[in-house]
Amino acid sequence: MEKIYVTRPELPPFEELEPLLREIWDSRVLTNGGKFHQQLEAALCEYLGVKHISLFTNATIGLITALQALKISGEVITTPYSFVATAHSLLWNGIKPVFVDIELTTLNLDPTKIEAAITPQTTAIMPVHCYGNPCDVDAIDAIAKKHNLRVIYDAAHAFGVNCHCGSVLNHGDLSVLSFHATKVFNTFEGGAIVSPDAETKLRIDQLKNFGFVDETTVIAAGINGKMSEFNAVLGLAQLKHVDAAIAARRAIDARYRELLRGIDGVTCLPNTASKSNYSYFPILIEPKPGRDREKVYDRLKEHQIFARRYFYPLITEFPMYREFPSAHSANLPIASNAAGQVLCLPIYPRLDAQTQEVVCRIVSSAH
Repeated sequence: MEKIYVTRPELPPFEELEPLLREIWDSRVLTNGGKFHQQLEAALCEYLGVKHISLFTNATIGLITALQALKISGEVITTPYSFVATAHSLLWNGIKPVFVDIELTTLNLDPTKIEAAITPQTTAIMPVHCYGNPCDVDAIDAIAKKHNLRVIYDAAHAFGVNCHCGSVLNHGDLSVLSFHATKVFNTFEGGAIVSPDAETKLRIDQLKNFGFVDETTVIAAGINGKMSEFNAVLGLAQLKHVDAAIAARRAIDARYRELLRGIDGVTCLPNTASKSNYSYFPILIEPKPGRDREKVYDRLKEHQIFARRYFYPLITEFPMYREFPSAHSANLPIASNAAGQVLCLPIYPRLDAQTQEVVCRIVSSAH
């Protein structure tokens, strides 16, 4: 059996890229906000239903720059249940992360735990739309308003996701997207920041270009976060096919739920978005005598199926975070439990029904 990974990048037909690449060769414009970069920003604003977007070389640089743009300092409340880049962006800015536990059903930051973690040093909240399921944006936004805090959403998983009121990307002060190869929409590597107004976008665009405002004037200690024309060209081609890719993911998601229904100790997380992108398919495997997540994970690997324990370990288990008082596992019971049970099964548009059946038989028989 060929190796089956948790995801497989979707790519457009190569012939669609050829004329666009020829334009790059002819123009010799490779970066610095070229024609295709501008076209992709406009196309993404229309597709995502947002007003302003700034393309980045990757989402991690986007998170770092978002914090810079809003002049965040002191302490930021965030989740321990995420990819480590979420918290790394805080350390890179000299900010202390304060970890708060997550909700049982969505595995998103629990709004009911946020206020108890606020101190005089707290300046912002950085939640994650985990697996593309929207956070309780109304509750988080209300807490932020009450305590005069900024909100930066790590929306790495949330491309094209809608909550009850439209695009989830329009909540908070800024939202940061990832276009990494593993994502629903990819530009090989890439990311973006969604801004609410032109003034904020302008500052972000300056920060991602070393802080330049013109040829000779630098106003901030910016960074090189620009997306190249090559990545932008791929994004423009990808955007034509992303709806079909999401539709295929939706069918795979539904098939998994049907195949896994009734398996004792296996829980499929719900889709809570009004419009989902089906970016991941996480299950929770309750440990029982003779059966746990590790046994299922290993059995799948024996069959060349590489599921992922995503997110394991918790961010708070890594040495650079372990000594923060909020990182103690006793403060994070739901996150700790989820990290020990979660397994993301393969999901990508070309995953066939037969392979899904094999995956689910192994999950069932590994009990």
